[in-house]
Amino acid sequence: MSRRVIEPILITEPEREGVVREIDVEMLARWMDSIFEIPGTPIRFGLDALIGLVPGLGDTITSFVSLYILQVASRRGVPRVVLVRMALNIAVDYLLGTVPLVGDAFDIYWKANLKNAELLRRHSLADAPTRRRARWGDWLFVGGLMAVLLALLVGCITIAWWLVAGVWRFVTGA
Repeated sequence: MSRRVIEPILITEPEREGVVREIDVEMLARWMDSIFEIPGTPIRFGLDALIGLVPGLGDTITSFVSLYILQVASRRGVPRVVLVRMALNIAVDYLLGTVPLVGDAFDIYWKANLKNAELLRRHSLADAPTRRRARWGDWLFVGGLMAVLLALLVGCITIAWWLVAGVWRFVTGA
């Protein structure tokens, strides 16, 4: 009976750095979005929701952590359309996360860091034809998300104008 010798897989420095960073990204995403669980429920949340409770500053701090994941994806050669999708995940998380109380509940639901870590993982594991198909899906997602964000922006501007006009009429007695 002969023993097979298993050759060790040699990882060069740049590859090792990429592997370590990807593992760090997944761990970081879990810490930010799903490390804690509310007992008796399937609801999970992370430091993003907790730090986001600090008015104004909390969501800004957690967005910097999310931007780190985006930077790692950029260094790993993720296509621009996927980077845009990841950036929009962060933007939605930041914009809606800044709304008091509602934003904190939204942070528990949205989990932008886990979404972005999954996009990075899918890119790392996909073959060329799969990457090509994913780009079209990403473009559709990005287009839809941009439309929603544009509608949100228009809605916010309309509400702000309506409030300012109401206050102006009240002050001037018109």
